[in-house]
Amino acid sequence: MAAAPASRWYNAVWRWHFYAGLFCMPFVLWLAATGTIYLWKPQIEAWLERPYDTLTPAGPRASAAAQVKAAMAAMPGATLHKYQLPERPGEAARIIVGRKGIETRVYVDPYRLRVLGTATESERPLRVVSDLHGTFRAGNPGSYLVEIAACWTVTMLLTGLYLWWPRRARGLGGVLYPRLRSGKRLFWRDVHAVAGIWVAVLALLLISTGLPWAKFWGSYFKEVRTVAGTLDGPQDWPTGARNAMLGDHAEHAGMTMAHGAAPGGDLDRVVAAVYPLGIAPPVLLAPPTRGTEWTVSSDAADRPQRTSITVDGTTGALTSRRDFADRHWLDRAVGYGIAAHEGALFGLANQLLGTLTALLLATLSVSGAAIWWRRRPQGLLGAPIALSRPRYGTMLIALVLLLALAMPLFGATLGLAVVADWLLLPRWPGLRRWLGRAPIRA
Repeated sequence: MAAAPASRWYNAVWRWHFYAGLFCMPFVLWLAATGTIYLWKPQIEAWLERPYDTLTPAGPRASAAAQVKAAMAAMPGATLHKYQLPERPGEAARIIVGRKGIETRVYVDPYRLRVLGTATESERPLRVVSDLHGTFRAGNPGSYLVEIAACWTVTMLLTGLYLWWPRRARGLGGVLYPRLRSGKRLFWRDVHAVAGIWVAVLALLLISTGLPWAKFWGSYFKEVRTVAGTLDGPQDWPTGARNAMLGDHAEHAGMTMAHGAAPGGDLDRVVAAVYPLGIAPPVLLAPPTRGTEWTVSSDAADRPQRTSITVDGTTGALTSRRDFADRHWLDRAVGYGIAAHEGALFGLANQLLGTLTALLLATLSVSGAAIWWRRRPQGLLGAPIALSRPRYGTMLIALVLLLALAMPLFGATLGLAVVADWLLLPRWPGLRRWLGRAPIRA
């Protein structure tokens, strides 16, 4: 007897949850591991850079121009890209210079004008972790792959909630906590379900706040905003692979432009003008690409604290200022989301919550793999068997269409998967049988 349309929809959800889980598991584990490391960036970087932050002052601090001159002498042919405003005594100056298409961070003792060390910006440990997290260090193709995995993880979570939502449950066992004395099969099932229920909302927020960085979705979001007339100046976040010459976020409207030589007196005037403003650190001073205006920007991890100003280097006069509150509400919403994603919005509690979310996602993946491994038939993939419990197909169709509109790469890859499932698999009965995709009768 043919399966009823509603039960066929339920079976399809069950199968797509299974396939999405198999595809997403390795990506979820990778992103959870790299994301957790990056969450603790402030503590890790403070430990890694402690040799440059425990200097013994010896006389007055040299001028900023003298510090830059020392850095440039160590990097012949380089141009100044950014000077980082020192935060405290005993701290080495950070001067970022560009040479042959590569940015290098030069650490200078501001008291003795000695170069203490150099580091290629793209190879700094936490920058490497960030790139591994966002692109697998594979450029824009890696960003596309991460985005596809993120979109299918959303699908996995939503279909999992649909399948596992408590129905006729007796007590909270298996719903809010796993039953530990009911055998291994039920234990892994409960661990998977409970981890999914606890992590679903946090994980969906985590994924949605990460999508603006993705190459395709970030560009899609920007195009939609352009059409809607809500684009308000350059974005404060990168999309896809980051340009090594621009650092963490593009400056000067996202265009790569050569920085001119920095007049010494100008830099000192800008430093003197910026210090009293109390801008959230780290504060980066970039020389003009043309004219006399220096760009001064806060690179604070907590993005709502960021400020961007311009200062006339010849006079030290403030010529413009734009605080976070001055940005379009969409930019502010994304800024709050990114700060929360990176664990910077509400301090240590944010880092702990992000770590807990990553651990629950890893638990979800490991328990799902354990369930699959224990139940799979020998020699087969072990996709779920056909079931007959009725569910509502119309809501599922609407949800799929909504997800496809919100995440175009999900829609595109789902379309390819459906075409393969309906048109190609029937031509390979052996592969269809191995995948557990039994023929559907009309």
